[in-house]
Amino acid sequence: MRRSFIVTSLLATAAIAGIAIAKDATPMAQTAAKPEIGSFGFDEPGMDRQVKPGDSFADYASGGWKKATEIPADRSAYGMFHRLQDRSLEQTRAILEESAAKPGTKIGDFYASYMDQAAIDAKGAGPIQPWLAQVKAAGDRNALAVTMAKLQRQGVGGLLSLFINQDEKAPERYVVHLSQGGIGLPDRDYYLKDDPKLAAVRQAYLANSAKMFELIGDGANAAARAQAVYEFEKQLAQVHWTRIDSRDDDKTYNKWSAADLDTKAPGMPWGALREAYGITGEQELIVSQPSAITGEAKVFAATPIEVLRDYAALRIVRSYAAYLAKPIDDTNFEFYGKILSGQPQQRDRWKRAVTVVTGAMGEEIGKAYVARYFPPATKAAADQLVKNVIAAMGDRIRNLSWMTPETKQKALVKLASFTPKIGYPSRWRDYSTLNVVRGDIAGNIARANAFEYNRNLAKLGKPIDRGEWFMTPMTINAYANPVMNEIVFPAAILQPPFFDAKADPAVNYGGIGAVIGHEISHHFDDQGRKYDPTGKLTDWWTPADVAAFDKLTAQLVKQYDGYEPLPGQHVQGALTLGENIADLAGLSVALDAYHKSLGGKPAPVIGGFTGDQRFYLGWAQVWRTKYREAALRQQLLTDPHSPGDERASVVRNLDPWYAAFKPQPGEKLYLANGDRVRIW
Repeated sequence: MRRSFIVTSLLATAAIAGIAIAKDATPMAQTAAKPEIGSFGFDEPGMDRQVKPGDSFADYASGGWKKATEIPADRSAYGMFHRLQDRSLEQTRAILEESAAKPGTKIGDFYASYMDQAAIDAKGAGPIQPWLAQVKAAGDRNALAVTMAKLQRQGVGGLLSLFINQDEKAPERYVVHLSQGGIGLPDRDYYLKDDPKLAAVRQAYLANSAKMFELIGDGANAAARAQAVYEFEKQLAQVHWTRIDSRDDDKTYNKWSAADLDTKAPGMPWGALREAYGITGEQELIVSQPSAITGEAKVFAATPIEVLRDYAALRIVRSYAAYLAKPIDDTNFEFYGKILSGQPQQRDRWKRAVTVVTGAMGEEIGKAYVARYFPPATKAAADQLVKNVIAAMGDRIRNLSWMTPETKQKALVKLASFTPKIGYPSRWRDYSTLNVVRGDIAGNIARANAFEYNRNLAKLGKPIDRGEWFMTPMTINAYANPVMNEIVFPAAILQPPFFDAKADPAVNYGGIGAVIGHEISHHFDDQGRKYDPTGKLTDWWTPADVAAFDKLTAQLVKQYDGYEPLPGQHVQGALTLGENIADLAGLSVALDAYHKSLGGKPAPVIGGFTGDQRFYLGWAQVWRTKYREAALRQQLLTDPHSPGDERASVVRNLDPWYAAFKPQPGEKLYLANGDRVRIW
């Protein structure tokens, strides 16, 4: 989703105990059973008490863990998220291997197909040769564009991105969305920014492209052809919008008619493309970056057909490299894994197999996963917790000093209209028409991609499916969807360090409570606030509210712009604004909910820490992460989420944190009272 907050956790195996809020609630007594982490749910040995909380709260809470932890060779970064992902993979693996032992089960046959390295190697690049032949046979640009559009339906990267979603200004209907695409590097900056590190990446990309031509049996003049394809992609990058502009929901809502494609973006055979995409019946679409679409069409029309054929060939092989012979797969990893992310070695094949099959048939696996790992009591307790945090957000809105009474009432109506989704869908996806053939991993992937494309295409003209999930139950993630006005928490999020039924409630509120608050507050971040209770993108705030809000968010942008995780590479405050707002608000709301849970009684002191101290330590523990330099650079350039240390540091804006840890003026995180950013 456009505003998704990626968190990671383990599988929920127990009900959420002692965390519900009621008017007559009493503090939860420390359970006799030992939590998974530490003595009360927090890893005290992982602290570095030599660091002052006011100098680096992340290092104070996690410095010992950082010193003792090595990033695994098959990871580009490692932290609590990744630890929990590994557990989820192990549990999903058990389901898939049991199924694979019984030929004829779709998820088992899919998994077995990916695991059969010998069969894959024997085919070499054979599975994609018919597609490469189609590209070579395309007689002109128009024919090639149509060929690429058809291949896009099977998961081959295309020149443009096309997807089906709700119309943001008429959310009761589905509409086609068209956005920029076509580059092989992660972002326009990788082509355009004058940086020695990125220049080295560009050279490695050229070498990798040349090698790919050789591996598919078309190595003549490979280096020169790779350079020509790179220059084509660079021209695409030059017309691309920045990620900051692309996250502005007002700027990216541009309704075009089908005829507008020809007049506003000449150079592409739009009529034939619409037929190839299967959208000829749609007379209008939403264009996210109009000037980029216009520019890409112009670049396409001016590029020699030979270069475009080579470009298409590279898009094919890179899209399917993981399902082809080991030399192709390894070469793809050499660049996208080692160079771009700094990851020394490939993940074990079974881990990759679990990820692939989950991506293709996630809800089929999810049925078994939920039955095994997510009891009804857990879902019921989570439902209650979400209600409690929503109530705390309501109190926050009522007490805002900067929002007008008129807009407060509308905001409360929006909050009351939320649809929380916990654990898993109420109706499972039907995969009966998906053909899975044991021993044909590339074919299975192509058919699964086509199945998903057609499933989404079939939404057009139909009522909105409000029961649809965009994540599987075993996904370590959560998201807010503004056009649905919903917050969604897959089953796997309810695990330590986010939640542990045996842990101290303060740590749980600092973990899963803050995650819930984060997702709720996404509906009121700089973009989510633009959607009304029906999910419609509309201007429902007064000008005074907008001015007050923008003044506060500008302060947060400036604060995060000042962070420099790598020499010369800062956090982009404007790119990460939505997530930073949600961190700030979510943590504030969760603390309110924790305080309310105490029923007016003081929190116990545990391990020498007050309740508020344990709450903030629980938050910092969630964001423990170590990065390889290349991975951190890529995140800073492309990711709307700030790195882990900076997410932990959001506490510097919260008055209760100052009361809890007593940071002093002159310490690095200390902010004078008037400099603290208070939004929600």
